[in-house]
Amino acid sequence: MTKPMGPRCNIDCKYCYYLEKEGLYPSEKKFRMSEDMLEHYVRALIETSRKAGMKEVAFAWQGGEPTLLGLPFFERAVELQRTHCPDGIQISNSIQTNGILLDDDWARFLARENFLVGLSVDGPKSVHDRYRVDRQGRPTFDKVMQGGEILRRHRVEFNILCTVHRGNAGKGKTVYRFLRELGSPHIQFIPIVERAGSHGGLAAAPQIDAAHANEITTWSVSPRAYGKFLCDIFDIWYRQDIGRVFVQFFETQIGLWSGGLASLCVFAETCGNALAMEHNGDLYACDHFVYPEYKLGNIGKAPMDELVWSERAKAFGAAKKETLTTQCQTCKFRFACNGGCPKHRLIASKDGEAGHNYFCESYTMFFHHAGGRLRSIARALGPV
Repeated sequence: MTKPMGPRCNIDCKYCYYLEKEGLYPSEKKFRMSEDMLEHYVRALIETSRKAGMKEVAFAWQGGEPTLLGLPFFERAVELQRTHCPDGIQISNSIQTNGILLDDDWARFLARENFLVGLSVDGPKSVHDRYRVDRQGRPTFDKVMQGGEILRRHRVEFNILCTVHRGNAGKGKTVYRFLRELGSPHIQFIPIVERAGSHGGLAAAPQIDAAHANEITTWSVSPRAYGKFLCDIFDIWYRQDIGRVFVQFFETQIGLWSGGLASLCVFAETCGNALAMEHNGDLYACDHFVYPEYKLGNIGKAPMDELVWSERAKAFGAAKKETLTTQCQTCKFRFACNGGCPKHRLIASKDGEAGHNYFCESYTMFFHHAGGRLRSIARALGPV
């Protein structure tokens, strides 16, 4: 994930864990990727992907809010991709946005260049506006819906990203029915949990800061509420939407219950394939671990491929499997969960062992509720 605008954003989501990353760069004023760094990055990612034997190079533009950079930045990015792309390599682009700055010019560009757009929506107006407000505390729902309409009008391919928090977790059926009518068959649900840190900020990842174990923020979704959210949505999806609506969580689980590998890093055995790069070229082991302790280096000072395949990067990836609690290791659902995201290993296991996943109850609820039907779908699809 590339963050060419760093953590800068034009809205102020109350649950956002990334806005405070500005503190990593106290002297930075612009948080804007320079053209020199942009060209260096384009060349480096193409070359690193080529060395890995990949035939497609995927550029994933995130933030903050990347559209704050303006359309000319991305027009230049595409121009550089064409300039430096060798024969036999395919380029793809995706961009995650709150949709507020989208207009007809943006949409024409996104359609012409085949960008996949991720549009952030938390549900109907009353739910979305609970936490997704602008810098002045004003609601954003109407502007987001306008952005979605512009994407539909220009036939831009997009998916919906919905965060699940205390404000919408109890409204799973309503949220799902609303989102599936927005014009995209692809929906992602991202559960939100963070711990309150000192001085009003957020605590660091548990691997860095274990001192705030029980200080869960008021907007974080509870494990039981998230589990029920998944179960309620699955029941509707299973009855009405198989083959019509593609929910990332369900699709990933079907693959795992079919004996395949995880298509989502959260449920993979190891980590390390979802690196994050800041506007200045600083490369971190993961988007959820943008802390000094997990900085791999800077692509302007060391070749990207050396950083990506460094011993530090490998150790970070392997730690996910190596630090499972005994409860995880002996769980019958380990194949479908693998201990979840290490950032969420905030609680103690049933045996009192530290480093257990906060969402263990959520996933266990879901697997007990939906496992039989997941297995039936997996059988119908055949072996992966």
